[in-house]
Amino acid sequence: MSTPAANTEAPRKHRPYVPESMEMKEFTFRAVLIGLFLTALLGSANAYLGLKAGMTIAATYPAAVISMALLRLMKGSLLEENIARTVGSIGESVAAGAIFTIPAFVMAGLWPTLTPDFRTPEYWKSVALMMIGGTLGILFVTLLRRVMVEDPDLPFPESVAASEIHKAGQQGAKAAKILFANMGFGAFMYLLGAVNVFNPSNTFPMKISDLGKKLLLRTSTNPNVATTITGGATLLTAPDISPAYLGVGYIIGPRLAALNFAGGVLAWGLLVPLLTFTIGPYIQASMPEGQTIAWPLLAQAIYFSIVRPIAVGGMLVGATYTLFKMRKQLALGMGRAVSDLKKSAAVQAATNRTERDLPAKAVFAGIAVVFVAMILLYHYFISGAGNLSTSTILSGSLVAAGVMIIVGFFFAAVSGNLVGMIGSSNNPVSGLTLCTLVIAALLMVALGVSGTGGVAAVLGVAAVVCVSSAVAGEMLQDLKVGHILGGTPSKMQIGDLLGIVVASLVLFFPIAILAKAYTFGSPALPAPQAGLMAMLSKGIVGGDMAWPLVIVGILLGLAMIMIEVKSVMLFAVGMYLPLGTTFAIFLGGVIRWITDKLRDRRGLNDAQKARVENSGVLTASGLIAGEALCGLLIAGLVGSGHDVTLFKWTPPFLLALGALAVLAIVMIRVPLANAGRPEDPAPPTAIM
Repeated sequence: MSTPAANTEAPRKHRPYVPESMEMKEFTFRAVLIGLFLTALLGSANAYLGLKAGMTIAATYPAAVISMALLRLMKGSLLEENIARTVGSIGESVAAGAIFTIPAFVMAGLWPTLTPDFRTPEYWKSVALMMIGGTLGILFVTLLRRVMVEDPDLPFPESVAASEIHKAGQQGAKAAKILFANMGFGAFMYLLGAVNVFNPSNTFPMKISDLGKKLLLRTSTNPNVATTITGGATLLTAPDISPAYLGVGYIIGPRLAALNFAGGVLAWGLLVPLLTFTIGPYIQASMPEGQTIAWPLLAQAIYFSIVRPIAVGGMLVGATYTLFKMRKQLALGMGRAVSDLKKSAAVQAATNRTERDLPAKAVFAGIAVVFVAMILLYHYFISGAGNLSTSTILSGSLVAAGVMIIVGFFFAAVSGNLVGMIGSSNNPVSGLTLCTLVIAALLMVALGVSGTGGVAAVLGVAAVVCVSSAVAGEMLQDLKVGHILGGTPSKMQIGDLLGIVVASLVLFFPIAILAKAYTFGSPALPAPQAGLMAMLSKGIVGGDMAWPLVIVGILLGLAMIMIEVKSVMLFAVGMYLPLGTTFAIFLGGVIRWITDKLRDRRGLNDAQKARVENSGVLTASGLIAGEALCGLLIAGLVGSGHDVTLFKWTPPFLLALGALAVLAIVMIRVPLANAGRPEDPAPPTAIM
């Protein structure tokens, strides 16, 4: 009886789209310049979106479309497009890390405010945190690149999609036209609201019941426990007329948009009316004789002071549970982080262009320089408290820098692995940062580093690790695209280092412009993740937290887990954000649902459905970028004392509804109009 021969065939060697032996223009001045422009543009747009809506969108797809369109006009090469996209998308990850942490310094009371002026100390502190975190992310990923991009167990879904977009370059001009047209349309619609043609934010007072009505409190055994006075009014909020919020809802889809809105409904449909109804009359009675608080103001105060801390507890559970659900991937990522580093050290220097990384000596030297810089920066943060001994300050700064290096490396590796499995859009950066913050805070308390110096050091560690993790995930995703297309890794790494420098120098300004115009934590600029970081660092290190309310939020989060809510974090963020924001995001999800239903009714083939999906994502991305850029311009004018309301009147609510209808019609018609012909070749599907 014969036995089958063992399969001894060697694994098939990867062949890039552009062969390694081919010389093609790649790291050119125009490609890098376009990339640096895009990193500032898309990074600023994501900073705006993250501070206002608590979410960011992946920049890989818009960066690929814009860079392709511009370089095709200049007859650029495929590898130039790869460099421009790589550099252009890194600003989004720096922005994601920055907006989660830098506003927390202001919200925790450590910095007075942010002023858009490069001469202020806050500017240079922020630049240092972003630049060090971003550089670390690049250096860590450089050590692990070769084994991670070649790992057959990591599918890199978004990288594959981006590489297919580059290969199908003939669609670039049409895609860019959709993107740019909707950027202009989104900016125009936002501008109409800003100058008061219509009111983009509409709230209406709503009476709960007449003040003074008595409520009998009783139990099954005691029919007359007490009698309490009830009554009051709350606020009814209409959806904000915002191209950006509608675009976010369209991209995340109806299920997640509804979940986000559900948090807002719980906050403003249950908690605020309930608290106003029960404690409102007693707050009014405690006022000096003849004085009362306007009921809408009281409802907002109850929301800000009671409901938001509950939402923070929910976000804490949500972030923790996100990591718990990914525990297998996280454990796998931790194990790979060590083994990959060992393998990388054993790999000999590559001679092939497509395998050439930055020299290992330069990478380790860079990490050492960053470590020393972090010790000095944390020493500066901790000593600023002025009430700690020299030995405590030194030990605190050494521990903070050590935590940053060790945790930062592991979380950069974990972030890279998660991106390889599920894409950068689903990378739980805020959850990883939260873990880092808690670890650093507990260590600071153990070392006796308390007060403002300890809080500053904890937020400094969190900022560096947050930026590092976000950058590492995005960089590895781009390196995988380059691996598929045949790009040179070392040139992509150098390009991203330049992108980190530009993003770090630029992104403080949109954050500061928004802060000066609207104030962090306000309904116009909620910054939910930064609020969570500020409250936790102050609560653990400074001992200043409304723990009973946070515990209520933690229990609420656990209840959400028990009833199998898809994303506790998204629900809790919905509680924290203004209802007008979550309502608009929900309507964006409804518009996506309507578009999908109309698409399915038309009997389109798979290629046409993919074109509708791509056009819809591009339309939404354009609306987001258009509002963000126009919004930053308006915020700059408002912050400098200019009145932008050109029309001095009270617009009727019907005009706002009309503007909403126009936006909805465009978001539905544009994707359906770009379905193309059935015989046209299938485009790559956008994975956002």
